[in-house]
Amino acid sequence: QVQLVESGGGLVQAGGSLRLSCAASGRTVTNYAIAWFRQAPGKEREFVAVISWSGSRSLYADSVKGRSTISRDNAKNTVYVQMNSLKPEDTAVYYCAATLRSGSSWYASWAYDYWGQGTQVTVSS
Repeated sequence: QVQLVESGGGLVQAGGSLRLSCAASGRTVTNYAIAWFRQAPGKEREFVAVISWSGSRSLYADSVKGRSTISRDNAKNTVYVQMNSLKPEDTAVYYCAATLRSGSSWYASWAYDYWGQGTQVTVSS
């Protein structure tokens, strides 16, 4: 079992920045790739970014590429996503998720076995 707890969400003005954290606990969490997804009201959950267990590989959705950076500190069992130049369309609940599956499935929510409860990000215009 892996437990994930997100934090760092909040209300920010357009153009601002936030850093979200995902604290992981459980057995050998450092073996898992960790991703961020988001879900806006009335929309499907969508992929944001993912980082491999070693931190050597990361992928981003086109919608956040160039504005976001995902990183992990395995000593702290924590994954971060730094989001800059935030836009109102970034408003959503942000979830972190963990998977042991290969990178070819990292964009898909079905590939993740463990999910956090989510943290709300609201970007005002």
